[in-house]
Amino acid sequence: MTVIKGQGFTAEIIRSSKRKTSAIKIQKGQVYVMVPKGLSRVVIESLVMSKTRWITEKLTHQQSLLALPAKQFSSGERYAYLGGEYVLSIMVGLKPMIKLDQDQLIVSVRDQSVANTAIIKALLINWYKQQALVALKLKMQRYASIIGVQPTSITIKTYKARWGSCSLSGALQFNWKLMMAPESVVDYVVIHELCHLLHHNHSPAFWAAVSQYCPDYRTHSVWLKRHGARLEI
Repeated sequence: MTVIKGQGFTAEIIRSSKRKTSAIKIQKGQVYVMVPKGLSRVVIESLVMSKTRWITEKLTHQQSLLALPAKQFSSGERYAYLGGEYVLSIMVGLKPMIKLDQDQLIVSVRDQSVANTAIIKALLINWYKQQALVALKLKMQRYASIIGVQPTSITIKTYKARWGSCSLSGALQFNWKLMMAPESVVDYVVIHELCHLLHHNHSPAFWAAVSQYCPDYRTHSVWLKRHGARLEI
């Protein structure tokens, strides 16, 4: 393993004969520099040095995420929903179910004397998915009318590294975890994907369209980059 010592971090060099350009990846607190096979160490060190501030910010962000306590799925925990926070309340009921009631996210289980962690987690995920289908469908219809496009369908998916997608046929897919983001951020993602029906790329024309219908899109995009990894159950 070949490494480079940075300012407060170590970067591992990964060479590949198939790679034409260089890239830096940070995963689980480790920095990787992926470069073409014949690239000199001097050039690689210069690249790492030029990206030191970015690398340090990313490492700090990842470390803060790793420090987050794991969910216990017990009463008193707080869960985000469209910009608000709701306190989880576990109650006994005739059947497993979940509902919002003012500032509480109430989950009913049949028996609190047994371990219900898996059940509660599954209920929460399913509830978020159901809310996502309803909320995102309404937002899609609203903004599609404003933008003047006609998507063919909407599907709720589980993604690790994306918030939405748009196929050439006009089918939209959205990550249900968006329901834990502020509503303005959700609106941005919907507009972003709908604008791909006008420009199926990320050209200046595409971003001009996004800006027309969502002037603060840069703010929402930055929010997702900074906080998106926290949107987990």
